[in-house]
Amino acid sequence: MSSPSDTVKLAPLPPFKPDLYQRAWQSIPHPTLPLIATTHQKSVTVFSLTTLTAHSALTNGHERSIRSATWKPNLPPHKLCLVTGSFDSTAGLWRWSDAAAGDLEVEVTDDDDDDEKDKDWELIIILDGQDSEIKSVSFSPTGQFLATCSRDKSVWVWEDVGASEDDDEWETVAVLSEHEGDVKAVAWCPETNRTGRGRYGSDVLASASYDNTVRVWREEGEQEWVCVAVLEGHEGTVWGVQWEPKPKDDKFPRIMTWSADRTVRIWSLKEEEDEQEAPQHAWGGLGVPNTMRRSLKEEWECTAVLPTAHTRDIYSASWSPQSGMVASTGSDGIIAVYSEDDKEMNDTAAHTADDEAAAELDGDVPMTNGHTEEKQQESRKWKLLSTTPNAHGPYEVNHITWCKRYDQGCPPEKRGIEEMLVTTGDDGIVRPWQILS
Repeated sequence: MSSPSDTVKLAPLPPFKPDLYQRAWQSIPHPTLPLIATTHQKSVTVFSLTTLTAHSALTNGHERSIRSATWKPNLPPHKLCLVTGSFDSTAGLWRWSDAAAGDLEVEVTDDDDDDEKDKDWELIIILDGQDSEIKSVSFSPTGQFLATCSRDKSVWVWEDVGASEDDDEWETVAVLSEHEGDVKAVAWCPETNRTGRGRYGSDVLASASYDNTVRVWREEGEQEWVCVAVLEGHEGTVWGVQWEPKPKDDKFPRIMTWSADRTVRIWSLKEEEDEQEAPQHAWGGLGVPNTMRRSLKEEWECTAVLPTAHTRDIYSASWSPQSGMVASTGSDGIIAVYSEDDKEMNDTAAHTADDEAAAELDGDVPMTNGHTEEKQQESRKWKLLSTTPNAHGPYEVNHITWCKRYDQGCPPEKRGIEEMLVTTGDDGIVRPWQILS
């Protein structure tokens, strides 16, 4: 276990009310509004980040627990759209509209009448077809595509083919069945720096699985989705995946993964210009011309393993778009916070690449074809800032996320700017945490 530097402390803020009194799976902040949606049993409770109380609820849409949710991006402030993924093997698309509420960004209105709350959300359409529990749902950055993944080992890509925003018509454009186990999570690459490579479209999807791998998918041609990379290195179920929200220096966003093997890993794409300079052997003996290989496959390598902070499965991790810090949590009830040292990063990256290329050429290390062995020396780039034990008492913590503060305890000039962490646990408590440096 690594020792934290204790340069950051977490202080619990008052939990969201009411308590849910049942296992809660995850809490997903709205991309722009002061709202956060928490999935628990067969419901979703949407909390206001302004009042830290319930804003509305989504009920009576699923026959089994709702495991995950995703907000549809780019809608006007008085319209909300949420997709839920359930253990009943379906995804539900819900809408909430209140033109009278005015601008939700300023103040989220609360209804006093509980019956009224339930009526606010309307289940518009059920997306079905997968054979088993849906574990994760995710909208692409434009909202054009929706990805769902399931215990049936498949990832489905759905496309919004409606003539207008209010015309909810979705069709399945891809069923991706290359994982060899339960698919735990899906995540779309953010729009930053993600230009299409060669013949691929610009949308990029990653999926994490019980088979210990992460797969990267791209659209090739019209509605043809292909796996362009398999990220191997974890020694247990990969519980989740997130793309780097704000990449540095025009680099393609990195991927963060976390696992039952108690590690958080960072993966980087070897960019085209690197590949042209790389020696021929870097592609391994695939027996196809280099030009073809380059268009078919992408080479990703594990460039960091974060310092060890957990004793059991890591269920969730979150990469801050604002500070670049990473927070992780899981079965051991610990919250760990890490930061990346930019100077260390630049120093080590150059040496490692040269040393490894030379070693491969000399036959000292096996040809990995992009599936890089653990490079512990690179973890020096990441520092463990703090660990907070028993975040939810004796209960497991299922989810953690960074999100903006809008509550009364935050100075007015910092509202919508200052970040906090929100954890969601088996105890049914949704707990915000203030970051003290």
